[in-house]
Parts: sequence; C-alpha cells; structure tokens
Amino acid sequence: MNVFLDTSIFLGKFLYYFLESLFYKIISKKKKDVTGEIVLITGAASGLGRLLAIKFARLGAILVLWDINEEGNMETCRMIKEKQDAKAFAYTCDCSNRQDVYRAADQTCKAFLPAMLEANHGHLVCISSVAGVTGINGLSDYCASKFAACGFAESLHFELRLLQKTNIKTTIVCPYFIKTGMFEGCSTKYPLLLPMLKQEYAAQNILNAILEEQLYLILPRFFHIALLLKQVISPNMLMALAEYLGMDIALASFIERENPGEVQTKTERKQQ
Repeated sequence: MNVFLDTSIFLGKFLYYFLESLFYKIISKKKKDVTGEIVLITGAASGLGRLLAIKFARLGAILVLWDINEEGNMETCRMIKEKQDAKAFAYTCDCSNRQDVYRAADQTCKAFLPAMLEANHGHLVCISSVAGVTGINGLSDYCASKFAACGFAESLHFELRLLQKTNIKTTIVCPYFIKTGMFEGCSTKYPLLLPMLKQEYAAQNILNAILEEQLYLILPRFFHIALLLKQVISPNMLMALAEYLGMDIALASFIERENPGEVQTKTERKQQ
C-alpha cells in the first residue's frame, strides 16, 4: 500500500466533502420529488406520524399507515383522503403481539430492503431521539432503545455506501422532547436553548431533511454544540452543563402512562 497516495486521496476527498457540506449550509439542496413514491409510516394514528403522513400525501406520495391504534390509524387515512386526492392504506400492527411484530419486521427488512437494493432506490428514515446520542437522567430504558435505533440506522447507511447503493438514502432524526403527550409533564429550564418542540415544527423539519436527503437531523440545533462539548470536556464538566440546562430535573414531573386510566407522576409513586 502506498501510504503517500492513500493519504493524498483521503485528504482530497475530505476537502471536497468539506467544501460540499459548506456549500449546502449556505444554499439548500434541491428537494426531491416524492410523487408516486410509496411511503410507509409507523405510528401513523396520531402525533408526529399523522402529521408526516398528511404532509407526504400533499406531495403526492402513496401512504401505507401502520399503528396499533386501529381507530386512530383509520382516522388518519380518512383525513388524508378527505383533504387531498391521495392514496392511503391503513394496517393495524400490534407491537405487543409477537406475531404482529414478526410480520411487520418480515415486511420491512425481508421485503422492502431487498427490493430497494435491487432497484438501488429508496429512503430509510429512523426517528430516534437526542436520547439516542446522549444519556438522559430517568430515561435509561428509553435511551437504550434509541441508541440501538440510531446505531442500526447509521451502520446500515455505511453498509449501503460500501455496497455502492448510493441512491438508497438514510435519514436519522434525533429531536429533543416533542409535545406529543409522550413526555407529558416534562419541563425545560431554558426554553430558548432547549425548547419543548412543537409537533408541526418537528414534522416540517423532518420532511425537509428527507426531501433534502440529509443523513442527520438534530433538533434543536443547540444540541450540535452540546454533543461536540460532550467529546472534549470532562465528565464532571458535562454533569455541570447538564445541571445548568436543567437536564437533572426535566423529568421531575413526568407523567408516565403505564395503563389506560392509570396516570401517576413519579413523585406520586414515591409518596405511596
């Protein structure tokens, strides 16, 4: 191996991609056309999933909607068909049912991906979280699942690039808490730095990231700085930053929905 040649090629590519990235920071990429594309959305019965489904329908995509909530999923389907001339198909997937999970996984991983590979065409979107790139107090189990989702999507992206399947795109979305009801009761100490994200704002940013074929979307943008600091400052300094931002008390009044009709805050459970 010629080390000099190898290093020269690396530096050339690195400079080229740096300038390309800088260019697209100034001038937004042209948004791709999704007319007639099949868009599968999980969790489409409400919240972010419903908003994304409606937005993709407006762009002429064919919607396949998955959710455990059959009534809500059908309502999303009805809303899409009422407001615009779009094709939408709703299917119930119960993630607490092993067979349903296997069926859904079989369709996504064993059917869609091979077809994408053969056609060298498609776009995989992973809705992870800021909790998928940094630990958050009180959310150990949630962080574990989101780290896994982020790692899976990122490794899949690299595998597809090495296979030269450059027309299969990946977008990894890592937002802070979104006002969908999932994090009911959560608070933020400094809303200007770490705002609780509005659903419409998050959905529009996710849509733009997909259409512009961005690999990563981190919301709010302040977290880019926080994640950079995480790599260079000491653990004690990181803890001081987390306390300053209120990350240690953000979930103090978090309302956890364990079962229908059973809503308790962590504080209430401790008092029992």
